[in-house]
Amino acid sequence: MKKNFFLKHQKLIRRLQWVVLIFVIVPVIAIIAADYTIEKSTDAFVYNDTTAIPYRKVGMLLGTAKHLKSGYINHYYQNRITAAVALYKAKKIEFIVISGDNGKETYNEPEDMMNDLVRLGVPMNKIFLDYAGFRTFDSVVRMNKIFGQSSFTVISQEFHNRRAIYIAQQKGLEAIGFNADDVSVAYGFKTQVREKLARVDVFVDLLNRTEPKFLGDPIEIK
Repeated sequence: MKKNFFLKHQKLIRRLQWVVLIFVIVPVIAIIAADYTIEKSTDAFVYNDTTAIPYRKVGMLLGTAKHLKSGYINHYYQNRITAAVALYKAKKIEFIVISGDNGKETYNEPEDMMNDLVRLGVPMNKIFLDYAGFRTFDSVVRMNKIFGQSSFTVISQEFHNRRAIYIAQQKGLEAIGFNADDVSVAYGFKTQVREKLARVDVFVDLLNRTEPKFLGDPIEIK
């Protein structure tokens, strides 16, 4: 009975196998391959200690929302601010470019971060704002094309730093990362899931030779 069923529906079964292959197995392989490649390629370029990380003239602080939808402070944000201040006060960077989203009048990642950095002792004239860092890919490319930097330190959580460093490597830039403290597994679960997909997007962007959403006039850091 089973044999007759399979013979009768052989074409349908083959089609289902292809559907599973295309929509399940291939994406899983892509996620694993992208994750492995980025991790392996960036092992030597991420640092947790201000005493160990080499000096770079400019640090690129990657933006994120200051508050969650609940109104509470975003721990990713808080930890990135702490890391940027620590790196600056350790004299391992001289300037900070804050690259984030300013897509709405009521939402301004760079200015929120700037205000907190200044409050914690970073001079205003040492901070430059990149309002068009809508994606990490855009932020990295704009560091070179707009701010003229081919060597810089990325400041974010380690998973984020690694992705940014890999993008920089593929663009012929020299980037290292200073790792802000991460968050708990439960707190960051959704972010970590999105990160796996974002790493696949890196390769899509590179294959498609994607350009940032906005460029603009060069800005000299001095």
